[in-house]
Amino acid sequence: MAKDELALAIANLEQDKVLALVKERLQAGVKPMDIVNSLQEGMVEVGNRFEKGEFFLSELIFCGEIMKEAMKDLEPHLAGGGREYRGTVVIGTVKGDIHDLGKNIVVMLLKGAGYNVVDLGVDVAPEKFVEAARDTKTSLVAMSLLLTSCMDNMRKCVQAVKESGLNVKVLIGGPIIDEKVMEFTGADYGSSIASDATKIAAEVYGAA
Repeated sequence: MAKDELALAIANLEQDKVLALVKERLQAGVKPMDIVNSLQEGMVEVGNRFEKGEFFLSELIFCGEIMKEAMKDLEPHLAGGGREYRGTVVIGTVKGDIHDLGKNIVVMLLKGAGYNVVDLGVDVAPEKFVEAARDTKTSLVAMSLLLTSCMDNMRKCVQAVKESGLNVKVLIGGPIIDEKVMEFTGADYGSSIASDATKIAAEVYGAA
């Protein structure tokens, strides 16, 4: 259970309280990343409640909207002052799949953890992942998938990055991801839990 007041507020989906606390802490001089950490703590709790069946998809979506609103106030402060990101992560939903809820949650979690995120959107072709990985010099490409019918497209996207000659790790995510899917696609990492993305990014970039 989240203990911080802000973390608890987002875990309980108290939108007005969350936005008020973010503004209050910014005005009080609290470090923006400390505020983001509290928000992330609350989002992890929401994810835990979802996995336990205490929250449903509607609550997960609403939490994402609250986080998005909170980040509008925080992002100008995070981008300023010559702040260095931990690293860059390229992310997108694979070709043929247009679902973006899970991807968007991962994007917010990664941004909150201090990563520069290049979001390619949905229905992303293999060559787009490769092009973005090359242009950004990233060490991690993340691919999202919801539809089982697009499994082969995910495999093609993973293989395209692997065969590009770039020194890049590939993370695949989505509710259907398991060890068999990882073996089929050839990905380096895989998870059905959004919050795992920050742990994997930290491993790839050697950050705590």
